Amino acid sequence: MKNSYQRVLTVQDISCVGQCSLTVALPILSACGIETCILPTALLSNHTAKGFHGFTCLDLTKELPAIFSQWKKEGILFDAIYTGYLGSVPQIGLLLEALPSLLKENAPLIVDPAMADYGALYPAFDQSYVEEMKKLCARADYLLPNLTEACLLADVPYREGMGEGEIEGLIEKLSERYFATVVLKGIPLGDELGILAVKGGKKLASYRHRRLPQNLHGTGDIFASAFSGALIKTGDLSRSIRTAADFTVKSMENTLSDPSHWYGAKFETALSELTQKF
Repeated sequence: MKNSYQRVLTVQDISCVGQCSLTVALPILSACGIETCILPTALLSNHTAKGFHGFTCLDLTKELPAIFSQWKKEGILFDAIYTGYLGSVPQIGLLLEALPSLLKENAPLIVDPAMADYGALYPAFDQSYVEEMKKLCARADYLLPNLTEACLLADVPYREGMGEGEIEGLIEKLSERYFATVVLKGIPLGDELGILAVKGGKKLASYRHRRLPQNLHGTGDIFASAFSGALIKTGDLSRSIRTAADFTVKSMENTLSDPSHWYGAKFETALSELTQKF
């Protein structure tokens, strides 16, 4: 990126408790030395994963048009936009309409299509949401799905324990359908997990990291936030993937010894190391 100090907009929900979405994105992007602006899509008491006994949710869809209108009046533009959990089909449509008035020329759109994991959609979503998300992904410059989301976006049936050939075919279909640089994370490789970046059928970067014995909620948000921060700051795809993966693993390592912290990863304990990288 040309400027040494960039302004990024991140669009996702606020889960007040649970270390995910905006409560992850804002501190991580800020730690990378980036001015971070937020557009909350919903306000939740806590995240929706198992362990909590329900949640409250305030849908903020109706606020978006007025916010976009005000920013347009003010001439506010962003050096990048990074989207995460969007709460509804209408929100995706509103964001698509607003993009031309929000992004500076040649500024990247980074989309984490946060809608599914472990072979299933999140409870709030159905196939209509997937179809609308495909439209946003078609506008993306960088697309960051997990395996479940990649299958949904490519119209490929998800199967637990997908083989190397199946995953290669999946990546090829994603690369053909979307013009973005696709960064596919969570590729099972025995005792490791792989990350592969492809654009137009061409492999651009890859990385492997240690596979930890436990899954933690919010690690996809941690990876996407650190990746976005590193990419906006450096413009280096390979470095951004390594930085995000290593930061995510470190955050998880700092959490696994504390069973009371089941609801998220202690990413805050690793923020100083992330800041030092920039």
